[in-house]
Amino acid sequence: MTKEIQPGVYFHLIPTQQFKTIRIYIRFSARQDGQQAAARTLLTSLLETNSQKYPTQTALSSELAELYGASFGVSMNKKGTLHQVNLSMNLVNGKYLGVDQLLDRATDFIKEILFAPNIQAGHFDEGTFATEKENLTAYLKSIAEDKQAYAAQELQGLFFQGDEDQKVPSYGTLASLATLTSQDLVVTYEKMLQEDQVDVFLVGDVTEADGERFMKSLPFSATSRVHPEIFYYPQTDNVIAEKQEQEPLTQSKLNLGYAMDVYYGQPERFALMVFNGLFGGFPHSRLFLNVREKESMAYYASSSYDTFRGFVNVQTGIDGDNRERVLHLIAQQLESLQQGQITPEELAQTKAMLKNSFLLSLDNPQALIEASYLDNWLPEAAMSDEEILAGIDQVTKAEVQAIAQKLQLKAVYFLEGAGKHA
Repeated sequence: MTKEIQPGVYFHLIPTQQFKTIRIYIRFSARQDGQQAAARTLLTSLLETNSQKYPTQTALSSELAELYGASFGVSMNKKGTLHQVNLSMNLVNGKYLGVDQLLDRATDFIKEILFAPNIQAGHFDEGTFATEKENLTAYLKSIAEDKQAYAAQELQGLFFQGDEDQKVPSYGTLASLATLTSQDLVVTYEKMLQEDQVDVFLVGDVTEADGERFMKSLPFSATSRVHPEIFYYPQTDNVIAEKQEQEPLTQSKLNLGYAMDVYYGQPERFALMVFNGLFGGFPHSRLFLNVREKESMAYYASSSYDTFRGFVNVQTGIDGDNRERVLHLIAQQLESLQQGQITPEELAQTKAMLKNSFLLSLDNPQALIEASYLDNWLPEAAMSDEEILAGIDQVTKAEVQAIAQKLQLKAVYFLEGAGKHA
């Protein structure tokens, strides 16, 4: 059940007896803004650490312990053109403990965290702010040490180089983080609370009465809220952006980005799922079997896709001397799918693995939340579980071939281990 409580504030009640826990999830969605990403990310740390009622991490943790070991966190994410701030809480369903009002007590905790953060005289607590800013700065600097993550970040910068907001990762940049003050974060907090679209989820063995009582406790203001277009459409041209860097590494990173005009909600997305499974998504895929196993040209080789930004990504870890050979092998694997060189057995195996993954996801409350979120954001794309399984089943070899033919190489990033070619 989804209900619009007021303009831009939606309540999603997902009653199920699958779980002995209750999951509370509140998502704030705004348009991704490269200049604001770091501020919203830092805000998640401040909200997660303490509040006026729980001014220290110890006090906050003690309250969670009183809620029978409930878990709590605040995170951020990016989907298409949206930047999302997510507050989540998992707690044991009180009926299994013989404890009344446990959900109400959890609701009071959420209310305190969200509507009474540790703000004093127009700024966040300076000690908390300084500590969390330092922690986030250290994290952003550490990304450069995770070469696989760094290469993925650099590839996206190349692929989306025509759009500054899309180039910036969901967590922002060191440059924008450095200038933030505790007063700036109050502005960010108030803007999020008043202008973002809000989706509130309650998942578990709960009733409509539970849901109504829960929502009445959350005093969201009646304001004009945003609802951006979720899809990002890359520029279409024949230019391939390339970048190469060298560092003293034993393993080089070669990542490729392809434009793909198939988006969530389109019938072709099922063929894209099957294509990706055959190309680099599963252990029986072309990239894994031929590039990594048969030719021993990669330490890892895989592909993934983003149906909200028209982006297909290939990631490999290789010996730098094999760059051209690996590029050729990747092109060969794609060409084989473009020519329809797909056996009935591997087509059936890929469909079976996709359906199994989907069925397993139904046992995950977060998967139920994400499905409800997208059904509300894109109601025209809503499908039942049976329709999704049938959509996978009905994909033909010709449809996979057509998807493969749509891919257009747009970006190549190579992080070479500096050695004899430095």
